[in-house]
Amino acid sequence: MDTLFTVLHVVGAVFIVGPMAILPMSAMRALRAGNSAQVATLAKSTAIFSYLSLIVFVLGFAVVGMSDPKDNFSMSTPWILASVVLYAIAIVLSLIVVVPAMKRAAEAVGSTDANAAGQPAARTGYAAISAGSGIAALALVAVVVLMVWKP
Repeated sequence: MDTLFTVLHVVGAVFIVGPMAILPMSAMRALRAGNSAQVATLAKSTAIFSYLSLIVFVLGFAVVGMSDPKDNFSMSTPWILASVVLYAIAIVLSLIVVVPAMKRAAEAVGSTDANAAGQPAARTGYAAISAGSGIAALALVAVVVLMVWKP
């Protein structure tokens, strides 16, 4: 049974967390192209994948709970705790910074107005999307390194 949960955890990480990290980068390309509909769709997709990534998070707890007692893994194991904190940072950034910035950018591009700073609408929110998704992606890469390395 523990093998099944491990497989589900890894598959979920690839097919759910992967898109959560990559979709904002596609949104930045769509934003540069001025495609507001695509940016809005990618914002919604990023939010959905971010919420779905909680399944991977829960499966991770199941894997730790079913681990071999001789491995002595628990939530207080430093690399597991660090992974939980890094994942929390990634999902909070995604849902609190990146997705709202993508939605605002889609609206700004859709209205074809310039923002208050006089920048073209296509640049509205670009920095927040870029920085937020970049930091979230780096946090997720660190989680993968910790899961493989298990220091």
